[in-house]
Amino acid sequence: MKWKNYIGSISNDYHFKAPATDMEIALITEELNVQLPEKLLEIYNETNGIFDKHECPLIWSIEQMIEDNLFFRNFDDYKDIYMPFDHLLFFSDAGNGDLFGYRILNGSIQDDEIFVWNHEDNSRTWISASLESFVKGWITGEITV
Repeated sequence: MKWKNYIGSISNDYHFKAPATDMEIALITEELNVQLPEKLLEIYNETNGIFDKHECPLIWSIEQMIEDNLFFRNFDDYKDIYMPFDHLLFFSDAGNGDLFGYRILNGSIQDDEIFVWNHEDNSRTWISASLESFVKGWITGEITV
């Protein structure tokens, strides 16, 4: 799939960065101890993040993905109030504190389903069957949180 074409067919309000390098992609596995799912890897091979006209990310850059996932996994104050985050790989946010990600089961991402973590009640809720439907639903407003 060509993600730039797919997103452009839904909305012209997004722009793309240069593709992620192999070294940047390898950092995800090294830092977060998980392989990217195929569709997210396809995106990073086309662009290192997808952003709207206000620079709000639809899909985080690799740098932000690593930084934010490590923060949520390691921030001591969160360990007292939230379930662990080691079983999620976040790649986007709703702009209100809620985060979108894949679930990690037995050390790997085993399906294409997307979940949302609610920062207010610590729930982790299924939101989409695939990255394609998540992207389309979020851009069109069919998916909301």
